[in-house]
Amino acid sequence: MSASRNVIVIGAGICGLSAAIWLTRAGHRVTLLDREHPGAGASFGNAGLLAQWAIVPVNTPGLLKTALKYLIDPDAPLWLRWRDLPRLAPWLWQFARNANPRDTARMIEGLIPILADSVDQHRALTRGTQAEKWLATSDLAYAYDSRAAFDADSYGWRFKREAGFTPEVIEGDAVQEAEPMLGPAIRCLAILRAQGHVLNPGAYMADLAMVLQAEGGTYRRAEVRDITLTGGRVTAVETDAGTLTCDAAVLTAGIWSKPLMRKLGLRMPLEAERGYHLHLAEPSQMPRQPLMMARGKFGVTPMTHGLRCAGTVELGGIEAPASRAPFAMIRREIARVFPDLRYQGVEEWMGFRPSTPDSLPLIGEIGATGVYAGFGHQHIGLTAGPKTGRLLADLLSDRRPNLDLAPYDANRF
Repeated sequence: MSASRNVIVIGAGICGLSAAIWLTRAGHRVTLLDREHPGAGASFGNAGLLAQWAIVPVNTPGLLKTALKYLIDPDAPLWLRWRDLPRLAPWLWQFARNANPRDTARMIEGLIPILADSVDQHRALTRGTQAEKWLATSDLAYAYDSRAAFDADSYGWRFKREAGFTPEVIEGDAVQEAEPMLGPAIRCLAILRAQGHVLNPGAYMADLAMVLQAEGGTYRRAEVRDITLTGGRVTAVETDAGTLTCDAAVLTAGIWSKPLMRKLGLRMPLEAERGYHLHLAEPSQMPRQPLMMARGKFGVTPMTHGLRCAGTVELGGIEAPASRAPFAMIRREIARVFPDLRYQGVEEWMGFRPSTPDSLPLIGEIGATGVYAGFGHQHIGLTAGPKTGRLLADLLSDRRPNLDLAPYDANRF
């Protein structure tokens, strides 16, 4: 590998934590920065699923028809803050342009390499560390109201099967035998065996930060305000706690990467898909495995500290407070599909998924600046974080990654 470098990683979500750990293991001097505690954003509030099967993006053929139907249905899992439409329109136009068969196939081809081995990647990141205990091997069951609803998803399941994710389909009364927690509204399960999930995403992120420090890296809580280039190359990062010099920088700040890219002179088509969760405390029942509720488009995941129900999409930027409609829809669906479920309390959360118009992240060097991107993972940040971090460590260590990085080119926009 190249000589040891002084690297600053900006953003302590799963991508930043993974990059910092793998860079430290490669012999670099690493400082991880975040204005909050580790995993304070989407890395904390996600469904906890290691969704290596989530290879089909949202923007597939038929997107416009489906979106219009969803936007007028209060029980649909999609919302748009209409006052933000003028600002969102350019991104939405690019997003919709990719919703065609050729670009869908291209996006899926790009998603498979960074997702399909994600359980193994999380195991490799944490093996022998205090963070390993948060990883669970589990099946994943898509829950449908009927066999017809499952068949209506045939487009996505075709690509999943081609990638090696073939479901075991259970129908009728056998559904409740497989998952007693489900009520009669669910009549079809499509089960993927031997997948995985995280038992407590917040605790997982906190322990990964401890792993970084135990292995020689540094974590500092500071707000990054600017990136200094000298002769076109990064030489320092400006924070509210002072200037930190560096040989290279890694930008893994999720949606907050967008304003920092502007400071590098680049306008990035990155928007926030606002995701929501309800975390149920002391539930009276737990599912035998994580579930994906097909109608509500949210995951239901058993965790050590309760039952996490997380998902949906709202387009509306990062400034507005949480909306009530997504929480209400999740509550209605919980009552409908789990009629006997009771719980002692509920936590509400809303966070931002950083999404590009082609549903692929940016991974790699930005120009020849010495600043490397590792953001834009939309719904699959937790899943793809460890592999993203490993790829970034390879690039900064002059090691050739064993996959084609062209789909994630940080300069493609």
